[in-house]
Amino acid sequence: MKTERSRQLFAEAQELIPGGVDSPVRAFRAVGGQPLFIDHAAGSRIVDVDGNSYVDYVGSWGPLILGHAHPTVVKALQAACERGTSYGAPTPLESELARLVIEAMPSVEMVRFVSSGTEAVMSALRLARAATGRDRIIKFAGCYHGHSDGLLVQAGSGATTLGTPDSPGVPAAAAQLTISLPYNDLRAVEETFRLYPGEIAAVIVEPVAGNMGVIPAGEGYLQGLREVTRRHGALLVFDEVITGFRVGFSGAQSLYGVMPDLTTMGKIIGGGLPVGAYGGSRQLMEKVSPSGPVYQAGTLSGNPLAMTAGIQTLRLLQQPGSYEWLDRMSARLCDGLGDAARMAGKSVFQTRVGSMSTTFFTPDPVVDYQSALACDTALYGRFFRGMLERGFYFAPSQFEATFVSTAHAEEEIEATIAAAREVMAEI
Repeated sequence: MKTERSRQLFAEAQELIPGGVDSPVRAFRAVGGQPLFIDHAAGSRIVDVDGNSYVDYVGSWGPLILGHAHPTVVKALQAACERGTSYGAPTPLESELARLVIEAMPSVEMVRFVSSGTEAVMSALRLARAATGRDRIIKFAGCYHGHSDGLLVQAGSGATTLGTPDSPGVPAAAAQLTISLPYNDLRAVEETFRLYPGEIAAVIVEPVAGNMGVIPAGEGYLQGLREVTRRHGALLVFDEVITGFRVGFSGAQSLYGVMPDLTTMGKIIGGGLPVGAYGGSRQLMEKVSPSGPVYQAGTLSGNPLAMTAGIQTLRLLQQPGSYEWLDRMSARLCDGLGDAARMAGKSVFQTRVGSMSTTFFTPDPVVDYQSALACDTALYGRFFRGMLERGFYFAPSQFEATFVSTAHAEEEIEATIAAAREVMAEI
């Protein structure tokens, strides 16, 4: 596999862009080697600047549930571009996509579009604080909600420890309003509410964690969060930036039957273009400016290109059989990777919800961030490089999801499994 052009471009990029990339995980530092620079993509495949083709299981980190450059989406975007890329004024497209989202998500009666998942979460938590008149937020270690100051915090040593900054440049005062607890530990949440009565505005959670690898909420966990927040007058916020329209058309909230007060979304609702959104009851959302006093604004919010791609993507996902196919292909891939590992004497723990999954290189159950950290990341790196050499592009980190799209064919899934058998036997 020749990568000379990618290497040249990476060397050039490092002189111009910090680390040579615009998002850290792209740098391949967790798996060794150097990143590939992509030239184009279509369907289930990406092609790098050296002409190497790969079956892609990253899918731009989740948005491309229909695969790359879906013809219907591309055609609609081309027509939208000809009418102008942004107006800074309302368009009918915003209402059309809003209606699709509201009809799909059980807890959402009104929605506001923004330009990223980070912005959606930041705005939703501002609304939660305004609605409750409280300042503190509970999050969970390993759940990623974007890079705003108040959410880049380390896990404390227990419920009595407030968050401390996880990045230089984050003010300690901002981090101290966030309490980070272990994921899937309802007792820690109960104890924290007892320690800070009347102070906690919201609990924010990924109903299926996707940024420490795929870790589903344990049985009764989300229901418990719903009960404890309601009892203490706090809001429950589901971060469905990844799970929204991924684990099912109506998101994880429908899958688990738990209705949050606020929901943040992104990725799939932009069809591969930058987008975010937050929504909830009419009563809550009418507190957002200009209806109410909670200020939030954005020049490119609801821009016609992202709205167009989102509308086309959601319409296509509504076609009968879409999610059945995604579930079946993802199950076959996950099972095949596990079988390949076990045949080679490797211990793995696998998780899957719908079309997102992770093969953890550890013999022990992975239920939270601490158990995820026990994985053999060096072994995963060897697996990643072996698969890449054979033309299969997995996430360049053990702590990310594998995504299947409607564009993946059964033959590609079977070829991936066959390659995995070879790699597992070698590493």
